Amino acid sequence: MGATTWLLWLAGLGWAVAAFFALLLWSGRSQRPTHIEVEKVGSPDEIGDAVEALIRSWRMEGNSTHVLENGDGFFPVLLEAVAEARRSVHLESYIWETGRICELLADALVAAARRGARVRLMLDGMGAAGMERSTLRRLREAGCSVVFFHDVRLRSLGRLNSRTHRKLAIIDGLRAFVFGHGIGAKWEGAGDRPGHWRDLGIEVQGPVLRQLQGAFAQHWMEECGDVLESASEFPRPEPTGDVVLQLVASSPKGGVSSSSLYYRLMIAAAREELLIANPYFAPAREVLELLRAARGRGVRVRLLTAGERTDSRLIWHAAHGLYPRLLSIGVEIWEYQPSLLHQKVVVVDRRWSYLGSANFDERSFDINAELGLGIWDRGLSQELAALFEADLDLSRRLQPADLAARPGHYRAADWLLARLRGQI
Repeated sequence: MGATTWLLWLAGLGWAVAAFFALLLWSGRSQRPTHIEVEKVGSPDEIGDAVEALIRSWRMEGNSTHVLENGDGFFPVLLEAVAEARRSVHLESYIWETGRICELLADALVAAARRGARVRLMLDGMGAAGMERSTLRRLREAGCSVVFFHDVRLRSLGRLNSRTHRKLAIIDGLRAFVFGHGIGAKWEGAGDRPGHWRDLGIEVQGPVLRQLQGAFAQHWMEECGDVLESASEFPRPEPTGDVVLQLVASSPKGGVSSSSLYYRLMIAAAREELLIANPYFAPAREVLELLRAARGRGVRVRLLTAGERTDSRLIWHAAHGLYPRLLSIGVEIWEYQPSLLHQKVVVVDRRWSYLGSANFDERSFDINAELGLGIWDRGLSQELAALFEADLDLSRRLQPADLAARPGHYRAADWLLARLRGQI
């Protein structure tokens, strides 16, 4: 065997070893995978106390809310709130890219810091890798504290697969935004054409702000060691309305994900109707069984998800590998057509709902830090259901014949990735 051949063998072995360790890093969980079996639970009107205890988060009365659609409805209100900040601005986001909205928000944060507000910005180390260095420098020079969650460095290689996927902004401890949007050009516009993603957020005021501030403060402390505990950080918000809200925050570290459990309890509690809007739908076997059981109880189940306009072909294929089973039990599957549907919403019997950041896949449930709001309010749940149905008018209902007509290499990828969905 010649020297050249030996070199080729060694190079191949080196690549194989590198690929093996990369797979270990990527597929490693921060916890042992859990298999949560939810059997019979009460209806939404009966299950509330148990949900509080199971996810260790109490329902808070006295809140007011405002649903914000797409970038056109969300960013102007967020920018106005930052412009009015006097004590603090806390913002956590998975994505910060480049473009007009990124610079507008950076300008608002810089101005807030110069007015004397304490600006803390937590961005994901991978999701915000595209942030302009000049923008980061400008923020820090103005006095903004910017932290990158699990930054991409040699010392943190073992944590690279653990990301913060939360989207949260809190102004002066009294006004908050929970949303699905990233900070980037894709989220501008009305969600009605390619390149302008469809998304939802919610503005909140009232007692639930203390829970939201606590979730941000805990994440901030875990990443950089600073404890936020002053009265200015945790004012006591007065009741502002009659909406009952519940924090749903998860950051898996060896226990059951609250986001995963919350979704499963919602499915199990449905008695009449279940609406799920989510762009990334590749859940575990137990969730599919819950959907089958819901159909067996006579629940109408409608899934609204991403169509061809997706930013994750892996999840898209994995989902299509699960769709034949879902269609066979009567689940309605709709694919949004104008752009990428990015919102994460669940509505149960039009009386209990969720809006937040958690995808319907195992990465969100077992690896990512996620945050959303449980909404125990008929009026707001009905509003979210009405938006869901309006989106159906812009969507295409998937039929078994559509799956059978997919090219052979698509169907092969569907089959394979559906079985690997816990690793993507």
